Amino acid sequence: MFHHLRQDINSIIERDPAARNAWEVLTCYPGLQAIVMHRWAHWCWTHGLKWLGRFISYLARIVTGIEIHPGATIGRRVFIDHGFGVVIGETAEVGDDCTIYQGVTLGGTSLHTGTKRHPTLARGVIVGAGAKVLGGFTVGEYAKVGSNAVLLKPVPPGATAVGNPAHIVQKDVAAGTSATANLFSAYGVTPNGDDPLSKALHGLINHAVKQEEQIERILATMKAAGLQCQGVPECDKLNSDQLNKLVE
Repeated sequence: MFHHLRQDINSIIERDPAARNAWEVLTCYPGLQAIVMHRWAHWCWTHGLKWLGRFISYLARIVTGIEIHPGATIGRRVFIDHGFGVVIGETAEVGDDCTIYQGVTLGGTSLHTGTKRHPTLARGVIVGAGAKVLGGFTVGEYAKVGSNAVLLKPVPPGATAVGNPAHIVQKDVAAGTSATANLFSAYGVTPNGDDPLSKALHGLINHAVKQEEQIERILATMKAAGLQCQGVPECDKLNSDQLNKLVE
């Protein structure tokens, strides 16, 4: 138990620049305290002491503001940052080295007892603040779920899910096995801003600019050939830089 505790503390210090030393992490980080109490509750749950496991989980929620069902499976070096309002359901599985921020729900959409109702987070997954991951599917290794996303379907390894309902961004899948793909990203925020909606809008704006240039060339060619287009009103030229800034 103490070996796992040391691993948990070291992983928090690596991922949180505000963590100054092990004593501060042990005494002042509710995410770590919730994980430790969950291990007690999970042991009781798996050894037939169901009520005691639920009661320990209830006490942990009072102390930390984090609710983890004693039946949930939590891996090693899991970091629940800030943590207030985090809810992890009974059949949820959280893999090693995952990071979960405040307000996250790993919830179920099925009411059938004995089935896999809650999500599975593979190794290294990052779930941003306020995200809701709902259903018995798997979020692949080192995938990221953006803040306030509502995720209802599986995410491939290394990909990013953003939006409501969440859209899957495949940008990082090809590099999923590279060292850069496994770098930690706070709150699941990627440096290049890979929101699929904004990408689509940027693409449409750039396409409209190219079409405008083509139309101008066609009109110039027709005018040089002595062909006049009557009744075509002049219109304002598209300002792509201004529109792209509005989308950003």
